[in-house]
Amino acid sequence: MTFRNRLQYFLVKRLQISNKKAIELITLGECRVAGKQVFENVEIQAFQEIAWKGEILREEKRLHYIAFYKPVGIETTLNQTIPDNLQAILPFEEKLFPVGRLDKASEGLLLLSNDGRLFDKTLRKEHQTEKEYIVKVDKPITESFILQMSSGITIMGQTTLPCSVEALDEHTFSIILVQGLNRQIRRMCYKLDYEVLSLKRIRIDQIHLGDLQPNEYREVGELIGEL
Repeated sequence: MTFRNRLQYFLVKRLQISNKKAIELITLGECRVAGKQVFENVEIQAFQEIAWKGEILREEKRLHYIAFYKPVGIETTLNQTIPDNLQAILPFEEKLFPVGRLDKASEGLLLLSNDGRLFDKTLRKEHQTEKEYIVKVDKPITESFILQMSSGITIMGQTTLPCSVEALDEHTFSIILVQGLNRQIRRMCYKLDYEVLSLKRIRIDQIHLGDLQPNEYREVGELIGEL
């Protein structure tokens, strides 16, 4: 946590006052954070309402947590200078940011939010959050393939962590990762001389794609707490 997350910094910037004056306003109990009177230089969140002497200095921000089905052919970026960017297809008035990525050729579950805390939490848990995928490859899956994929394969100079892999049919398998290396599944398959024909993410931790279709979405705020 830095001083920029503190009420004092907000008051200095918003009211154009000195640090000393901001602390004075706080200790006199003239400020409220999320409706609660405060007397200390507390940490504040970007979504909280801030008031001074009954005047709303910043309104409460409604937080959104969205499970979105990203279709094939869309880049996971909001940069509108990049062709086929995500921002061009999102049906939301408010700007929501992707939490994590799916490469352009892949589809499935993508989390979107305007809550910056979720990004920090996800980064801190990079090697703890399960992500489940359904993958179709170009030739029959063997026991050796399953064993090597699940045990770990060296890509980009490092060996992938052990993971759960299960054959679903002759050319399709499910895989559960706790890593998020760049194009990890595709690189792992390539090392075993397999080509990925389709790749769909169906779960992130306890959040499932369910019956969503490409470009459809639903709110999942009630499931975010443990992510």
